[in-house]
Amino acid sequence: MIYRFDRRSLTFKNVTKRWIFFTLGVLSLLTAISVSLVFTRMNDVRYITEETRAIILRENDKANEFTPEKLKAYILELNIRFPHIVYAQAQLESGRFKSKIFKENNNLFGMKQARRRPTTNKGEENGHAFYDNWKESVVDYAFYSAQYLSHIKSEKEYFDYLGQNYAEDPKYVPKLLKIIEKVK
Repeated sequence: MIYRFDRRSLTFKNVTKRWIFFTLGVLSLLTAISVSLVFTRMNDVRYITEETRAIILRENDKANEFTPEKLKAYILELNIRFPHIVYAQAQLESGRFKSKIFKENNNLFGMKQARRRPTTNKGEENGHAFYDNWKESVVDYAFYSAQYLSHIKSEKEYFDYLGQNYAEDPKYVPKLLKIIEKVK
């Protein structure tokens, strides 16, 4: 028990509760400040070791490595309508993922540089939009789809739109249908 002498009443008063609460309050405040400083420093990239930085960069590179399976999953993740058609477009436009435009520009869909809609492209090279990675190309196609294809209700309308407005090749839709049939 902790007591304090009260000069007015000339008695000792029990101050244990106040002392305990004061001490706990000060300790809690100091703990909160310490934890805050530790977490701030822990999340500050200036304090990441070179080894940790190398691991993070390696993991990000692996996440951005292209595979057809990752493309399918990303199209689904972005909730792009008619994903099987979009995947077939990526195969056709990128020459089964081997074209110069895909390899150098990370451009899966042969997209030109957008000028009137939101875009993720970084500019134009080789007459087509270029992206930092293949995922940005898919996001850009999602922007394109949202801007110009949101009114379309059926696959037939989608194919009609692609044949009339997207493709330069008059046999574009039959080629897509052939790819879709092979993928199934």
